[in-house]
Amino acid sequence: MTPRTPKIPYGGDYNPEQWPQDVWDEDHRLFTRAGIDTLTVGVFTWSLTQPAEDTYDFTLLDRILDRAAAENRRVCLATGTAALPPWLAHQYPEVNRTDFEGRRHRYGQRHNFCPSSPAYRRLSTAIAAHLAERYAQHPALLAWHINNEYGGACYCELCAEAFRDWLRRKYVTLDALNDAWWTAFWSHRYTDWDQIEPPNALTEHWRGPDHTAFQGHTLDYFRFTTDALLGCFLAEKEAIRRYDTDTPVTTNFMGMFRPLDYHRWAPHLDFASWDSYPPLDAPPTWPALAHDLMRGLKGGAPFWLMEQTPSTTACRDVNPLRRPGELRLATFQAVAHGADAALYFQMRASRGACEKYHGAVIGHAGRDDTRVFREVAHLGAELAALGDATLGARTPARTAVLFDWDSWWALEISDGPSRLVKYQEVVHAYYRAAREAGADVDVIPQTADLTAYDVVLAPVLHMVKGDLATRLEAVADRGGTVLTTFLSGRVDEHDRAFLTDVPGPLAPLTGVRVDEWDARAPEFVQHIPELGAQARLVFEIVLPQGAEPVATYGDDFYAGTPAVTRHAFGEGEGWYVATALDQPGVDQVVRRVLDRHGLLGPYAGHPTVETATRVAPDGTRLLFLLNHAGKPAHLTAHATATDLLTGKETEAGDPLTLDPLGVAVLRLQERRQ
Repeated sequence: MTPRTPKIPYGGDYNPEQWPQDVWDEDHRLFTRAGIDTLTVGVFTWSLTQPAEDTYDFTLLDRILDRAAAENRRVCLATGTAALPPWLAHQYPEVNRTDFEGRRHRYGQRHNFCPSSPAYRRLSTAIAAHLAERYAQHPALLAWHINNEYGGACYCELCAEAFRDWLRRKYVTLDALNDAWWTAFWSHRYTDWDQIEPPNALTEHWRGPDHTAFQGHTLDYFRFTTDALLGCFLAEKEAIRRYDTDTPVTTNFMGMFRPLDYHRWAPHLDFASWDSYPPLDAPPTWPALAHDLMRGLKGGAPFWLMEQTPSTTACRDVNPLRRPGELRLATFQAVAHGADAALYFQMRASRGACEKYHGAVIGHAGRDDTRVFREVAHLGAELAALGDATLGARTPARTAVLFDWDSWWALEISDGPSRLVKYQEVVHAYYRAAREAGADVDVIPQTADLTAYDVVLAPVLHMVKGDLATRLEAVADRGGTVLTTFLSGRVDEHDRAFLTDVPGPLAPLTGVRVDEWDARAPEFVQHIPELGAQARLVFEIVLPQGAEPVATYGDDFYAGTPAVTRHAFGEGEGWYVATALDQPGVDQVVRRVLDRHGLLGPYAGHPTVETATRVAPDGTRLLFLLNHAGKPAHLTAHATATDLLTGKETEAGDPLTLDPLGVAVLRLQERRQ
């Protein structure tokens, strides 16, 4: 179930409750000039719609929705439950979170509620129900937006008891829990459920959340927190569904956000949506990876870009401005990767508080002649002209990257071999190599069906669960290629080491045995002569068990031993990369894998040109070309196509030029049989 619209919804987060009526009038005039047709409203209005426990007041929200409808705009209506109203926090102090250090917080900020609080559950579902009852049939309503950017953990007594209940359901018996957590270590065997405490600075942790004496215990608390917050979402969704069975429901995710396993949430969303604020100086493949992760949550279905800044952020120590053309490029990148909506935070800049300097479509002066407003308006016109050409389109990927929150958590809370290995960075390196080689990529969970893929990249697959190893073997057996790396196949679902040679259940596929591994400081470099590359951090010492060396270490006592191997398995291959190669090294290995299956893209020789394919519901193939360089990209067209943004037609072999930060959306002509 996704929102039905005639074109890509365009607009964003709007907070008219902060402004008088004359500002609303000016806002809607400017929205029309900019092509804005969709507004996210009510995100932080709980204290207005419910000023006291027994009082509801929807006067202002009525005006907001009625005005939107009068202006022919649609609304993504939020339940407003991400920030407590002051009266609730003071009347029910237990709703305030207890932090990792064991301190009960007082009222303030946002994302400030305990997910296990009965008062929060009761009152948040009540406001959601009242909103649904009142607005389910409103002509402006397009989608429901529950809460906002869920995150954070609580360690209070309510959460401790809820955690024990969660553990009882998961393990049934204490014997099973003691075995899973390996509690014979350090005299930790539990004899009563009430003995179990949340793992925090007062119990199992030191030096912060990633240093724990019992990884299985902490891992389960991460999972519990995901489920506890999901429970809040589901309670509100159920309340909405009592009055509205048709309008799609979502909540806005945050891409590669470590605290919550979004794969556990995915089945409960009608459509995925997320807020894109890439790290400073991130390469373009970083937001691309997050886009593809969001698309993968719902089996490849399109998602919504719920937020991005039109110009600059405000929450960082340094907040650079998007240069001319960067907003357009970023927006079309999202559409290229599966976005069926392009929305901003924020529509009008707040006058006060911590986001008053955050970028906005309309600044404090309310002008329509700023560069940012002109760019937003120009982009709005382009999206209007594009119409429904991309709506519902899917990505025909034959390459997959496995992304697994359990592996992420387990790797980064592990003592040894190296805390310098960062899951996101390694996964991104392999994703980047595939994308820059021109492959379309799905980013999928361990549980995904693998039958559609010729290549499966599984970097730092630290935890192997269920029948994944068997399904990966099936990919290779039928002729595909599976690649995995160092620190993969190490632990089971409870973070217990496999009682077999590393890489555990992946050993038959990879044809290697790892007895030892060397971890070094980041300034230490191992040379990989066959690749002309360098490696750092972790160096596994590989004993081939049927695999052939592709590249070897150049230094130390293990010089000459394999750093990269390839193993014939069935009709296909299993590759193993035993160290953290630099990007050029990863690029070479991944391109060899892709080339075996004819998956190198037609513009793989242009590293600044990103390509992405979408196939519309009517079968039309769309190829997006995005030039991330500040100078023109000169290409040779590989097929006959029409650029949907300009109407220009090209024949195969014609010169094709992309402007600096330029975009083309090519409708490819079908090949005649």
